[in-house]
Amino acid sequence: MRPSGRQTNEMRPIQIETGVTRHAEGSCLIKCGDTHVLCTASIDERVPPFLKNSGLGWVTAEYGMLPRATHSRMNREAKRGQSGRTQEIQRLIGRALRAGVDRVALGERQIVVDCDVIQADGGTRCASITGGWVALRLAVNKLMKAGDVLSDPITDHVAAVSCGIYAGQPVVDLDYPEDSEAGTDANFVMTGRGRMIEVQASAEGATFGRDELTTLIDLAEGGVAELVAAQKAALEG
Repeated sequence: MRPSGRQTNEMRPIQIETGVTRHAEGSCLIKCGDTHVLCTASIDERVPPFLKNSGLGWVTAEYGMLPRATHSRMNREAKRGQSGRTQEIQRLIGRALRAGVDRVALGERQIVVDCDVIQADGGTRCASITGGWVALRLAVNKLMKAGDVLSDPITDHVAAVSCGIYAGQPVVDLDYPEDSEAGTDANFVMTGRGRMIEVQASAEGATFGRDELTTLIDLAEGGVAELVAAQKAALEG
């Protein structure tokens, strides 16, 4: 039995509210259960120096957690310095979002996606990717409306979900009690068409077999399908 009482293939409730900030070209607040992340996308008409005069656009991300996003207060990273975990997560978010973008069509500009965790209950990086894509989509919509891009640079939806083996059972969308006790922990980043962008899987307490990995992939496909449906509903609303 899962601590939340959910079925093994049952996601937490998903809510995505768009247009939550005034100034960002794209923004949303994504809630996956008790994990809440504010995502904003900002357009910069400059690219990093290594892309200057290349004709290619760039999508990158920054990630952070507010001091009381967790059970006990953390010092702000601006004070103590950015952790290796934070750097790894924001690089993952950037890689994931770039996989769904035609950088030639985007043109020589950069979109920066900021993901700020307001409340954490497991799966913050996955929620950041899923919400970050919505913010990115909204920012690109503004570029298209203004005629600044000739064709849509977004090639597909991008979403991510955690899966793991908890109490001997493969489960989808781990919350914190499950994540902290899981024998196997995995994150799956996928496109709307079900293509894999990145898989992070590790045995935390016990090894896992090919059959269990296949089950986790099946769970992830179902979870991502629900997340993509939530993305579509948020954009249509």
